[in-house]
Order: sequence, then structure tokens, then C-alpha cells
Amino acid sequence: MAYLDDPLATTILVLVWEKDPRPQRSTRVAAVPKSLSDAITAAGGSAIDASAGTGRSRSDWFDQQLKDSGVRFDPRASKRLAEHLGEEMGRLPGLLRTIEGVFAAGTKVTADDIEPYLGSAGDVAPWDLTDAIDNGDVAASLEILRRMLVGGARHPLQILAVLSSHYLRMLEVDSPGIRGEKMAAERLGIAGRQSTFPARKALTGAQALGPERLGEFVSLLARADLDLHGARNWPPELVVEVLVARLAGRTRAGRSTARR
Repeated sequence: MAYLDDPLATTILVLVWEKDPRPQRSTRVAAVPKSLSDAITAAGGSAIDASAGTGRSRSDWFDQQLKDSGVRFDPRASKRLAEHLGEEMGRLPGLLRTIEGVFAAGTKVTADDIEPYLGSAGDVAPWDLTDAIDNGDVAASLEILRRMLVGGARHPLQILAVLSSHYLRMLEVDSPGIRGEKMAAERLGIAGRQSTFPARKALTGAQALGPERLGEFVSLLARADLDLHGARNWPPELVVEVLVARLAGRTRAGRSTARR
């Protein structure tokens, strides 16, 4: 503040006023203190509102940001971005730079393509959790889950969505008639993509678990969904912790049985 009373003529000073970056804090930007605003004006400066605005102006700003991006977003990807950011549209430019750093210029991306990059600071990729569960590592699975809940500020329902998508893909390709990655990709509707790795991963997972264990896991997911919606008086975080522990533990137990 004192510097603004007599700033150097050769100095270009830019002050950025934004929301508290700490997890679990308010997503709204607090008003600039009047004393700071007055000091800037008195020093010959000006304030530029770079926010996304509200209502129609926010929607137009969002659409223009995506249009100017180096990658192309399909309708579901655009909708997913908007839903994910909610009131935090200020995060969009940084998120776009991340996505542009991953995909080549001109690439058309889907909601599934961008999903791993939507987490906030301190978060981990969704596949870290599913990989740990698939490996039967209970301790690692629970540690990754806690990072997603705390560092990533993910809601337990988001965790459930990640797990449901993982196992439902396996369920989709769990058929004697599906042999190989190509057929699995066709069943999942991703045959035209450059990479069909998700199909191979789903098929490998389904084959490792088998129909009976896979059906059991789907039942666990359904039970957790009911519990998260009030069927059981447990904290939401506890519901997903128990779910993850059961999934990882039973995966490990199934592998031990198979080796005997």
C-alpha cells in the first residue's frame, strides 16, 4: 500500500485479486478492499475485471475460451467442463493450457479424454485409484482415496462415479463373444479412437475378476450408492472408504484363490 503512494515511473505493477487457493475454501472471490482500490486509482492505475461474469455473459465467455483453444471439444466434453468448474470459471484458462499440453493441436477431445485432468491441486488421477484396487493393494487404495477426498476436494459421489464407470466398462465387455481388444473397443464405442487402451484394460480386468466376482462388485457399488443417498447413517467419506477397502481386499483374495 505504501509503495502506491510514490511508485517508480519505470515500474509496471500488476496486482491479481483472486479466491483463496486452499482446498475446501469458498469458490467466490472476495471483494477488493476499498482502501486498496482507492490507492490504485490515486496512483493512476485502473482495475480490469477479468472474471467470467454471470448468466449469459458467463456462457458466452466460456464458449469463446473453448473456441480459441488449440484443441476441439465435443459437446459432451464442453458440458463436462462447465459442470466441473461450476462457479470456478476462473480456473478454465489454466485447465485449457493443461489439456492443450497433453493433446496435439486440432485434436477433438471427448469428456472421457479430459476427465483425468479435471482434478484440482493435490489431486491424483482417477486411474491411480482404480489401478491400486485392481492390484489388490488395500493400503495404497485407501491412501489414494484420501488424497482425492482431501487434496482433490472430490465428493464421495464423484469417487463412486469413477469406480462405477471402471467396473461397468468391465461388465460391458464380460462376454464369451468378445475376444480381443478390437472387439472390446467396438462394444465400448471407442473403436475409432487413436488409442483403445481403455478397452484392453476393461477386458483384462473382466477376465481377471470373472463374472461372479464382477457381479459381486457391481452389488457393492449399488449398496454404496444407496448408503450415500441416506440408506445408512454413515458419513459419506466412510461409505467410500469401506467400499474401496472391500473392492481392493476382495480383488487380492480372488487372486490368492486363483493361484492355489
